[in-house]
Amino acid sequence: MKKLLFLLPLVMLNAGEDFISHYEYGEMLYNNPRGVSCAQCHGEDGSGTMIVSLKDANGVNEIVGADIRQKTFEEIVQSLNGYHEIMPRYYLTDEEVKAIYDFLKKKNKRFLIAQKDTNTSR
Repeated sequence: MKKLLFLLPLVMLNAGEDFISHYEYGEMLYNNPRGVSCAQCHGEDGSGTMIVSLKDANGVNEIVGADIRQKTFEEIVQSLNGYHEIMPRYYLTDEEVKAIYDFLKKKNKRFLIAQKDTNTSR
């Protein structure tokens, strides 16, 4: 009986609770996937942000991160696996991309509902 009580804490550790939630995992990856944060260019919520503004003889040019809030999972995967002049390659697993995608969808739930309502009322 004493041996069984000794093993009880080990059983409790494997009771099915994850250390962090799927949402927290996605948030962590979005904020620091491989050293360069998605949020630096795409903003805290994926809405995009100005990366840099350059002024030259032709005027002002801005480099802006894309709004990725309405992208499909397939578009996110394609974008992450494709070549971009500015965006680095992250080499994320499908599970990591799914966690980031789910994080963005949950974080922007109200925005996405409002967009859907606006698009269907036209």
